[in-house]
Amino acid sequence: MATGIATRRSVAALLLHPAAKPVLFVLALLPFAWLFYGAFTNQLGANPAEYLIRATGDWTLRFLCITLAVTPLRMITGTPALARFRRMLGLFVYFYVVLHLLSYSWFDMGFDVADIAKDIAKRPFILVGFSGFLLLTPLAATSFNRAVKAMGARRWQALHKLVYVIAGLALLHFFWMRAGKNNFAEVFVYAGIIAVLLGWRLVQYAKKKRAVPAATGAGTLSRR
Repeated sequence: MATGIATRRSVAALLLHPAAKPVLFVLALLPFAWLFYGAFTNQLGANPAEYLIRATGDWTLRFLCITLAVTPLRMITGTPALARFRRMLGLFVYFYVVLHLLSYSWFDMGFDVADIAKDIAKRPFILVGFSGFLLLTPLAATSFNRAVKAMGARRWQALHKLVYVIAGLALLHFFWMRAGKNNFAEVFVYAGIIAVLLGWRLVQYAKKKRAVPAATGAGTLSRR
């Protein structure tokens, strides 16, 4: 037990170190650096445009999973210091989804706004992906302390619960993209990860709901 406590303290010290956030920032930029380098040196295969669109979408989904994993990991491991990285990771979700949208708009559509609008309306998987981007935008815009103070903690938390809807839209977008090639292996992996992360939250919510009537009943008995 003493060893476990010492380990948690060591991990907490590392997570609270002033260099922890800059290190995470650099690590989160590595996929972008590789894609930029690969595009510049022509190492993205026969169809670099398709590679960039697919890769930026994949990294958006990966960072979404990592962001959703912060709270369960924080509570299960008893490491509250993990919470300080959640907003940065959430902003990297937005960073990569913007790159994903830019890659599509540039390489597929040549920044033709009229054609992009028609394509979004015509193809359901693009409409779903674009809807996820729109919902993610206010979350990114309010991921700052001033926004929390301006909105109030309760309204801010309610707004940021949209991330669960966004996760569903991201999975549906990914599913429809892979349906054309009948390749669902990665879809099932991400679906399983997100199902576990959201399922954990549902279990915690159910526990809280059960605890509230029990606490109320205990309070009533004590007053008697």
